[in-house]
Amino acid sequence: MSAPAMIFHLLLEQLARHPLPRIPEAAAVMEDPQQVAAFADSGKDQGILNYIYLFHALMSAPLIAPGDVVLDLACGPANQLLRHARLHPDAHFVGMDASMRMLELAEQNLREAGVHNVSLQQGDMTRLDGMAAASTDVVLCSMSLHHLMDNTALQHCMQQMARILRPLGGVYLADFGRLKRRATQRFFAYDRMDLQSPAFTADFLNSLQAAFSLTELQQAAAMLANAPACFHTALAPFMVVLRSAPRRVVDPGLQQRVQLAYQQLEPGERRDLHNLLRWFRPGGLRLPDGLVLTDG
Repeated sequence: MSAPAMIFHLLLEQLARHPLPRIPEAAAVMEDPQQVAAFADSGKDQGILNYIYLFHALMSAPLIAPGDVVLDLACGPANQLLRHARLHPDAHFVGMDASMRMLELAEQNLREAGVHNVSLQQGDMTRLDGMAAASTDVVLCSMSLHHLMDNTALQHCMQQMARILRPLGGVYLADFGRLKRRATQRFFAYDRMDLQSPAFTADFLNSLQAAFSLTELQQAAAMLANAPACFHTALAPFMVVLRSAPRRVVDPGLQQRVQLAYQQLEPGERRDLHNLLRWFRPGGLRLPDGLVLTDG
């Protein structure tokens, strides 16, 4: 990513007064075969999203304790879910998605990876049918809330999370925040066009345009019994993270699995991961206590 150009756009975001109007995605459920394939490929090993998936797995790691039941909302092809499941082999994960095409890909990816602590379920994230009250320890949702049709649907989603969470449960919710300039949205969507398919680029731009504002995300998250802390990237909320307080101490086994996952990144992916960590740092989001990333 071009750092000078990015800083230029982010500084202009500071001068703009209000977020742009939200443009909901044309389809809340991703079923188009080309779109599904582009998204799935972007998250595979050495895909453009690979380091971002590790970022979310690291930031949510202190929430997931041994024996936990963890729901991953809008799990898609399970690229992100695989990251979580490998780091926490002693927890059970439920991947939920509304798209059968995505769940078919997820089942294939889990089978090929040899991961056995995950079950899959089709479901609507605003209803969570089949999930009993107070049955879940942690709810994860990474870069998917913007698929919801409107603010009412976002609030329904949060209400359902509150319903299924156990009293001491936690959440990790991450998504784009709505920016203030179309030019900034286009910059982020098009900056790495040479590394991503046209279908992925179009979906990236649509996702940025469909993002909820920082205020909307905070107000919706306040509906949870234990409202999570809110963090966002410096200068503008390109990405927003809502995270509960830690529920476990990082032990040597988890640290070892984290280090192995980090070592498997390509050098450029490690650079991008550290740049993302630095971008969040001014707002208070740092690598969780006990986790260390070392090269070599």
